[in-house]
Amino acid sequence: MQTMNISLPDQLKEFVDNQVGSGGYSSVSEYVRDLIRGDEKRKAQHKLEAMLMEGVRSGAATPMTRRDWADIRKAALKQFEARKARKKA
Repeated sequence: MQTMNISLPDQLKEFVDNQVGSGGYSSVSEYVRDLIRGDEKRKAQHKLEAMLMEGVRSGAATPMTRRDWADIRKAALKQFEARKARKKA
């Protein structure tokens, strides 16, 4: 795990300490990690919504064929294998 130092104005430092002291978090690090995870989740949600809207605006729907499903499975397996390989490296 990496260490990161940040500088905060007194008012923000007091706010963070109050959040930890209120019992919601066991440490400042836990609080900051929770904030970062929340930001990641919001950005992923925004990306998903943008992709869904792109699909909605892409034109009329067409029926899925067996070939379409095969292509989707092939692409998903390729991505899975690439991620698995990156984790091993």
